[in-house]
Amino acid sequence: MTASFPPPSIEPTDLPAQMRAQGDAVLAASGLAELTGCDLAALDALKPSWNDLPHDEYLKDGGRYRRRRHSCFVFENDELAQAPHRAHWQSLDYNALHGGMRRWFEPITPAVAADPAWTQLLSALARTCSQLRPASRWCIEAHQFRIDTSDGLGRPTPEGAHRDGVDFVAVVLVGREGIKGGETRVFEAGGPWGQRFTLAEPWSMLLLDDARMIHETTPIQPDVADAAMPGHRDTLVLTFRRDSFQGDD
Repeated sequence: MTASFPPPSIEPTDLPAQMRAQGDAVLAASGLAELTGCDLAALDALKPSWNDLPHDEYLKDGGRYRRRRHSCFVFENDELAQAPHRAHWQSLDYNALHGGMRRWFEPITPAVAADPAWTQLLSALARTCSQLRPASRWCIEAHQFRIDTSDGLGRPTPEGAHRDGVDFVAVVLVGREGIKGGETRVFEAGGPWGQRFTLAEPWSMLLLDDARMIHETTPIQPDVADAAMPGHRDTLVLTFRRDSFQGDD
């Protein structure tokens, strides 16, 4: 039996204090809707786009369990604009497995990037980041991920427990079907404290202060009842970095 611990969700009004005190916070879907002003039905309309993600061709373990799209945005002068398509880059200091190389992924489709719910979500989270760490310009990388069990095992974070080299990371669960596992684990980068829980509700979110916290998600396996069909876990991962994208400096 796989233990599943419920996420320690808080009220959106408590998020700033929680982030300053602890370095991470979890919101239920209703809390994300309240924080961002996004209607959950409008966000649900984005879900079909996760059915059209190309395979990640850069996995060094040779797996075929990860699909993704990636695009970049800039939030400046209270407006969100899509940046020219660029490679995703991380240093080896932050990603010992896939760092140090420029990974070109297919961009997020124009229909998704132009959707009002998408714009509202990214803009509102950028404003939240500015409340925690004032900045005039946020460089946002958006990753649509699908991890599936077609290989028998899917690894949401094949690089293991890590930081991302940004200011803040938002991990939004979009959905999970026919799987077990996928437990989120969060640790202090400079201390012994940590916690574990499983995001299960669509549009629930974990927000992290990347300088203070290390995170990972455990592998997923097919649910016994649905073993004949590959299961999957869909997420939207958003990273927020002040002033410039990784690789620019």
